[in-house]
Amino acid sequence: MENRVKFDFKAYFTNGGSLSGEDFRLDIQGNDITDEELEEYIIADLRLLMVGKMEITNKQIFAEKHKRKYRQSKNNVLVDVSHTIENELITYKGLPAPIICDYLSREESRKYYSDGTEFHIGKVEMVTNTGTYLDCPFHRFEGGKDLSEIQLERLCGLDGVVIRVPYTECMEITENHLRNFEVRNKAVLIHTGWDQHWNTDIYYENHPYLTEGAAEYLKDCNVKLVGIDSHNIDNTSGSTRPVHTILLGAEILIVEHLCHLNALPDEGFVFNAVPPKFKGLGTFPVRAFASFNREY
Repeated sequence: MENRVKFDFKAYFTNGGSLSGEDFRLDIQGNDITDEELEEYIIADLRLLMVGKMEITNKQIFAEKHKRKYRQSKNNVLVDVSHTIENELITYKGLPAPIICDYLSREESRKYYSDGTEFHIGKVEMVTNTGTYLDCPFHRFEGGKDLSEIQLERLCGLDGVVIRVPYTECMEITENHLRNFEVRNKAVLIHTGWDQHWNTDIYYENHPYLTEGAAEYLKDCNVKLVGIDSHNIDNTSGSTRPVHTILLGAEILIVEHLCHLNALPDEGFVFNAVPPKFKGLGTFPVRAFASFNREY
């Protein structure tokens, strides 16, 4: 069912003046649209500039065939591909779980503030390999760049590509799985589906991983970042970590423990994974997410 919205609006401009419309109609996706979304829609649709306050009134949604026959695109799809970090979460067996607690509770804060005013200050104790995290060269090499030395251009706004190698078909991801994809200068995300075992005993053992040959191939292709929705990008059954060594040695960043890669298109999206700017750290959790254009 195609839907449209009818409404009145008034836009006030920050440099003076206003613009209003009555019985304005727009095609929408789904069965509803918020006033905030409508405001952004109007601004984009009418190519308005310097808009301040906006008012939406008399909004009605009704079923009606869309009037526009051409295809539009809008940068409105954000997909969170990072896991939630919570108290006592085990990310990697053998490493301590995070402790998330109050430093100052709301109840205690009432002693210091006026009636009706309260705050919460939390306290977190954890190792840096917690949740969905990014590895930079300092994680593997003493003289490598730490988190404070990684430029933002290497962490956000990266053109991305998803390469899908289901764990039900293969656990060992080789260079042959990576061929025939456009990967140069991109964030390459390996979708195995292993994230469905997150926070279970299965997740930590016999997981999908990249081979040394796969890492060499990605290095030769000059990729910017490699991510995987698995327990580790390396085979953890032994004590060597050739994928970390090869990629981080070439200053190619790594993101492990991704999730929801099934929600991303194969290409045509932008990937972001930005940690705090810590000096002397080579790993830290990130809020990894992707954005792409939805066509309608």
